[in-house]
Amino acid sequence: MALAGNKSLSGAKPALPDGPFAAASIVTIDEASIGQRLDNFLVTLLKGVPKSHVYRIVRSGEVRVNKGRVAADYRLNEGDLVRVPPVTTAEKKPNLSIGAASQAFSSGKARPSLRLLYEDDALLALNKPAGLAVHGGSGISFGVIEALRALRPEAKFLELVHRIDRETSGVLLIAKKRSALTALHAMLRGDTDARIEKHYSALVKGAWPDERRHVRVKLAKYVTDAGERRVSVDEDDGQESHTIVTRKEVLIGATLLDCEIRTGRTHQIRVHLAHLGFPIIGDDKYGEFALNKQVAAVKNGGLKRMFLHARLMAFLHPISGEKLVIEAPLSADLVHYLKHVRDR
Repeated sequence: MALAGNKSLSGAKPALPDGPFAAASIVTIDEASIGQRLDNFLVTLLKGVPKSHVYRIVRSGEVRVNKGRVAADYRLNEGDLVRVPPVTTAEKKPNLSIGAASQAFSSGKARPSLRLLYEDDALLALNKPAGLAVHGGSGISFGVIEALRALRPEAKFLELVHRIDRETSGVLLIAKKRSALTALHAMLRGDTDARIEKHYSALVKGAWPDERRHVRVKLAKYVTDAGERRVSVDEDDGQESHTIVTRKEVLIGATLLDCEIRTGRTHQIRVHLAHLGFPIIGDDKYGEFALNKQVAAVKNGGLKRMFLHARLMAFLHPISGEKLVIEAPLSADLVHYLKHVRDR
């Protein structure tokens, strides 16, 4: 990547100096940044600039690609010319300490540990516990990716392949090479014949009636009066979404389901199941408050989180083409509550 104008930089991850930029700069996209979203590219380029400001300069048209306005989710192509407006970076803050990062990867009552499920030269997979965000922001000092980068300062490239909700546990993929990230993103978007299978385990209220059901509804994001982000079914203005729900076990007052997502919409499984009248047990956004309170109060087995777990991802390795199946076992709290339901 080359930068024209008052600043001159090269390389996939330039480190811009602190302070104001007196003039706009033009960045030429090279092979290392092909396929990256514009917003993610700018966040990396403009270190210290809040994400909210990055989105503002994109929405306002101050950022241009090939002299035209584009959305924040625009995918960069080789040779694209990105106009970066004058910005002021925030004062540098100390890096996340090794001690703080290690807490995310160490066992203990305060925070369940992140477990390494798979690793090679191109990617790694972690079993993320519930309660830990995949990245920092919105009042969260750090997440999985920041902790991992702090623990591996020698790593030249570590990027999230996808995201899972803070309240959800399970398989999380991280790319160690740009080529791996680009290939996996293409699979997620459906741009190739190969695709990534993602299966979740969910325990819902009630008796799910079908052995197997395809759920297809349109979903739209909105913000509550309290400023919280939510998703609802909106057949007029929403985006297509598709979940394949398979009944695994019928219990007293609950059903254990396998949910395979064919699209990756925000809160997709949670909204699909709640919309059909089968809210996920422990879901504090789309579930039932009274039920969640009862579940949390169960003696020696109460559940104080949502019963949603990303249990399996299957895909062709982005470099070797080998079939990979990565599974994450249920955490102890889910196992204990499931035992309680089975025994009652």
